[in-house]
Amino acid sequence: EDLVAGGGEREIVGEGAKRHPADFALWKFAKPGEPAWPSPWGEGRPGWHTECVVMSLDLLGEGFDLHGGGMDLAFPHHENERAQAVALGREFARHWVHNGFVEVGGEKMSKSLGNFRNVPDLLAEHDPRAYRLLVLQSHYRSPLEVTDDTIAAAEAALDRLDALARRVAEVPDAAPDESRLDEFRRHMDDDLDTAAAMALVFGLVTEVNRLLDEGDDKAAAPLVAAWREMLDAVGLEVGVDDEVPEEIAALARRRDEARAAKDWATADALRDELTAAGWSVEDTPAGTQVRRA
Repeated sequence: EDLVAGGGEREIVGEGAKRHPADFALWKFAKPGEPAWPSPWGEGRPGWHTECVVMSLDLLGEGFDLHGGGMDLAFPHHENERAQAVALGREFARHWVHNGFVEVGGEKMSKSLGNFRNVPDLLAEHDPRAYRLLVLQSHYRSPLEVTDDTIAAAEAALDRLDALARRVAEVPDAAPDESRLDEFRRHMDDDLDTAAAMALVFGLVTEVNRLLDEGDDKAAAPLVAAWREMLDAVGLEVGVDDEVPEEIAALARRRDEARAAKDWATADALRDELTAAGWSVEDTPAGTQVRRA
């Protein structure tokens, strides 16, 4: 009712001149300098909604799976597209996906507000996987706050995933825990609730780390297998490090030897040397793990 009364996100142009505020234009009269075609009503062009429904049906065919757009396009644009397809007797989109806006400081990101950042710039400054994770941790219908702080938080969360991926590299293969995968699928089937699905992924990080701390690799293995399948489903590659140069790997091996001999002074000195060379050091049951800081 709010939409019909003109209370939606978009202003209903010319509402006062319409018989009903929800009426929309099928044909726009020609304006100087614009493309136009002859019609029984005079020179003009199809309205915006007509253009889109014709292009969709022509390029995608009848009964295509997904039609997307911002929340502000649900009415009048998308409802009017569908109305015309139904009037033509044509099957249209099976599922509608309306996304929330990307925001900065609670305001919609836009060029007019001067708060606009494009994806190539973000990817040049941050790990591309962190941006993917940031998007996954928010439901697609919700606003998405994109700032250096939110991406930094996503990078910190990504570090947790990378750390577990490295830790479980030697965990034996096992059949995945189907109950966990079923829970993951339920979230994804619930209007693509990636936020809830990723909460499950991070819950497994905590659970698997606890089991490994207790030395129970056998109990951890099915959870690790399920965890990997979940990450694969959302296209998130984890545990990928730059190639470790041989001289750095040699320092890590020497540190393991020092720790095995309980030569803590040498082990600490080698840690400091690795850190000074730009590598972070992590002690794991499999030995010293290094990655670029």
